[in-house]
Formats: sequence, C-alpha cells, structure tokens
Amino acid sequence: MHARSTLIAVLALGLVLGACGGSSDGRDGGEDAGPDAGLDAGEDGGDPGLEVPLPGWGEILGQCGELDDEEWSSSASYDFVNFIDFGAAGFVYGELSAGGRKVYDDGNLGGSSIHSEVIAYEMLYRCELAELIKTEAEILYQDPGGKKTDILVRIDERKVGVSVTRAFHYPPTDPYTLEEGLDLLRRKLEDIQASEANAAPEDAWVRSMLHVVAYDEQYADRIIQALDRLDSEEPEVVADTIVLVTITDGEDDFVY
Repeated sequence: MHARSTLIAVLALGLVLGACGGSSDGRDGGEDAGPDAGLDAGEDGGDPGLEVPLPGWGEILGQCGELDDEEWSSSASYDFVNFIDFGAAGFVYGELSAGGRKVYDDGNLGGSSIHSEVIAYEMLYRCELAELIKTEAEILYQDPGGKKTDILVRIDERKVGVSVTRAFHYPPTDPYTLEEGLDLLRRKLEDIQASEANAAPEDAWVRSMLHVVAYDEQYADRIIQALDRLDSEEPEVVADTIVLVTITDGEDDFVY
C-alpha cells in the first residue's frame, strides 16, 4: 500500500470542481450499465447517458468519460491519467462487472498480468462504458504465433484493441527512470502496431489503446514524460494510439 500523491490530490480537486474530463496535454485524450449488465454482442455496455464513473470495485478519480468523436475522428495520439483506490479491501472478485469477471475467469496467455488486465477493463467499463467483445485467448489472428493484444472491447460502437502493461520495478521505492519508461512504451507501442496488423478480419479493430497500470505518481510522471519524448522524436512509434495511465493505491500488492 502506498499513499496518495500530489497528482491524485489535484485530480480529486478537479472532480470536486466538476472537472471529470479534459486531456492531459495537447494530444488529448463510454459503456457500462452496472456490474451485472450484459448485451447480446458481449459483456456489459450501457446507456451513454449514464453518469461516470459507474459504481464498482475501487474509487475512481481523475479523467473519466473522455473518449468522444474528437478522439475517434483524429489521427493523433491521446493520453489520459486517472486513479483507482482499492482501500483496505484489495481484490474483490464479487465487485467486478460481468466483463471484468470474464476477463479474470478466462485468464491470459501467460505471465502474471491478469489483475492489471482486469483493472484495465474495469476502468474502461466504468469510465467509457466499454463492452467486452473478446478476451485475450478468444481474439482471432492471421498468424496465431504473431503479436497479440489483451482485450477487444467496443466503445462508442467502435472496436478497440487494448494492450495492458505495468509501470513497476523492484524495489518499488527506487525512482522509476525516464529510460525505463521509454523502453517500456517503445516495446509495447511497437507490439500494438504489430498485433493490429495481425488481427483476423473478423476481429480487426479501428483504434488501439495502451493501458499502463502505474505503481504511483512518480511512475506515472515518467511514463507521460517518456510518451511526450516519443511523440516528439519517434511519432511513428506512438502513431494514433490512445494511452491511458491508471495509478493504483490502497491494497494493490496483488497487481504487482
């Protein structure tokens, strides 16, 4: 468990002032109806008139409900930062949305990232009203041995491929460096483009998203700094990817 940072205090103040939207910079940067909602085309989804964040597992602060026609119609990249506090409860399966439970139950294709993938889906469900279309093992590819993404969702009637990663190192109290952020983002963003090109026609998505689950504010700051550097110096790597950074707090050891 780690304490809330200055950034989180600022995000919380923004919510109090009614600023639950707005982009984190010039690049910028919904659909769930409740924890047990379901649509014929997939898990969850809901009325776009709902107020976000939807209720659910953990307290969400920061940028929420951001994606609209401005982002979808643009060829630029966008980034957003938000925060989830699990309090003393930690991981609570019963508080997940239907889609979040399916992501968890289906598991992934290797590694220990299933909790971060659940967090990514829950944040998109509760903030952007995302509908789960397919989990990692269900997505079809032209080359089954090629690059893959983690979750396929529908937001605003658009298919979005979501790749999930964690900004973390050990010991976590050591500062996360810009070089680490650059290496992580460069690898993941290049993989995203490869997986998008590899998707089978029936599962092809129209926009890619990288969801970074960050240990604390310092980690998130370095990720955004690294993204700015790449966007300036290697724009072909960032392309039109939407980057969402979610900072965790409370009993979050299960994530890392």
